[in-house]
Amino acid sequence: MNRNIMWRAVLLSCMALAGCSGEKVADTVQQHWQDLDIRVETRPSPPALGMDEFLVIVTRSRGQPAWDCLVDIRTADEDPWKQAIQDGRVGVYRRSALVGLGERSVVQVQIHRRDNDSTTVLRFPLVNLGGKS
Repeated sequence: MNRNIMWRAVLLSCMALAGCSGEKVADTVQQHWQDLDIRVETRPSPPALGMDEFLVIVTRSRGQPAWDCLVDIRTADEDPWKQAIQDGRVGVYRRSALVGLGERSVVQVQIHRRDNDSTTVLRFPLVNLGGKS
């Protein structure tokens, strides 16, 4: 009888620990343009209403950082484009922007490639948009 209670306690403890692990859900879905993979992360994560920081991570198809791009972001069509700051030569670009419900729940990323002088705009809908308390 004591052995049965002990095994139940061990089983319940394992289930409780497994429930605490919680996998991180991506803030946006990665997109592909030409030979580039582009993903956007937010700080905080998940994104919150108000001013958030965005990390735009650009890599070439082989996983090499694409540090030779110009990246601009905005969260509304009427906003001017704001150039993201390059974080060294690692393919990471940072910028803060206002996040809100509706139109401001989509991050627009404009990428200009210096190597072939082409430009595109990608839209990244924010997943799990929360609220600041």
